[in-house]
Amino acid sequence: MTQLSQAQAGVITAEMREIAEQEHIDPELLRQKIAAGRVVIPKNIHRDFILRGIGEGLSTKVNANIGTSPEHFDIDEEINKLLVAIAAGADSVMDLSTGGDLDAIRSAILEKSCVMVGTVPIYGAAARLLNADKQIVQLTVDGLFEEIERQCAQGIDYITVHCGVTRKVLELLEHSPRVGGMVSRGGSILALWMKHHRKENPLYEHYDRLLDIAFEHDATLSLGDGLRPGAIADAGDRPQIEELVILGDLARRARERGVQVMIEGPGHVPLQEIEGHIKLEKTVCDGAPFYVLGPLTTDIGAGYDHITAAIGGAIAAGAGADFLCYVTPAEHLRLPTIAEVREGVFAARIAAHSGDIAKGIPGAAERDLKMSQHRRELNWEGMYEAALDSDLARSKRRESEAYDQIICTMCGKLCSINMGKTPVDETEK
Repeated sequence: MTQLSQAQAGVITAEMREIAEQEHIDPELLRQKIAAGRVVIPKNIHRDFILRGIGEGLSTKVNANIGTSPEHFDIDEEINKLLVAIAAGADSVMDLSTGGDLDAIRSAILEKSCVMVGTVPIYGAAARLLNADKQIVQLTVDGLFEEIERQCAQGIDYITVHCGVTRKVLELLEHSPRVGGMVSRGGSILALWMKHHRKENPLYEHYDRLLDIAFEHDATLSLGDGLRPGAIADAGDRPQIEELVILGDLARRARERGVQVMIEGPGHVPLQEIEGHIKLEKTVCDGAPFYVLGPLTTDIGAGYDHITAAIGGAIAAGAGADFLCYVTPAEHLRLPTIAEVREGVFAARIAAHSGDIAKGIPGAAERDLKMSQHRRELNWEGMYEAALDSDLARSKRRESEAYDQIICTMCGKLCSINMGKTPVDETEK
């Protein structure tokens, strides 16, 4: 039984009660949202960890991508990134490794992670071929599904699967004036295979086989957006929308099978179009949880794309996005450093929290109220405690010449708050 199948049967599981307590909502209401496919609890039956719910009415969650490449692979470094991401408040990590011993890397991450873990199984299938000096097009249907089964049995909580990259969508792409082309790595692998073999996407053609595996392990499907826009000029084009419609149909089939499912979204989207993208997904996919990368509101933020993504992420979360994938300052340039992983998580958490205030999530605005009260009182310890990144706030203050004073170096003796606290008789002296 999966969380979804139990919710559909009217059962409130221990996991549902835990999430309901976290989110300050009624357990029965949460069960109804899960049964309707509007909330998911990604949790493989083979793992125990700190649970998080994703979806309608819940706080916006944040994922941190980690993982090796063929050019750079170090298990110890990835474990350090994992621990830093969790310490910074990430609700999830995705292992996107493509270099080194992928099974060993995945096992180590699963062992050390106290949060949900996601993967993109086709990366593992493709890497196995390349490591054996074979071509990606030599991938077999059985080989792909064996990789999916292997990772789900290993304990992966949710998997990105690009089921919507169909032959019809690729035909639309070929006749599309896209600027950025296909930027999804998983989608590109499938497209290469499909063109070579002149066959349909096996994840689409054999979708029921995928559902059987996911149901057995209660692995949540994250239906990947292989046609997500990688340039703001491409946002909302026909290939992207056609894929989204397909994903909506596949999400309904997953729910009918008792398999939890969420939808992945763009990508690069101009600021004024973000809300429309969120509402479209919610309509087409019957309110399924929406997992977005950013979105990035401009293409020219190289080196600062954690900021670009936080701008878009805040708007997306406020409009109803449920799960933000972080972006680091190294996006589009190289693998992130450990420090950049931390920076990316906090940028995404700021965006998520800003969105939660806009959505009226219980408890979100209260934290800001506490910070404002501490500032009015010039209560520095209280401010550190209320800050999203307490360590950074404290260290910045320590760098100040006025660290041991009530004021700070921004205004000094002209501090408006401190002047407001000064008794009238003292100002007359």
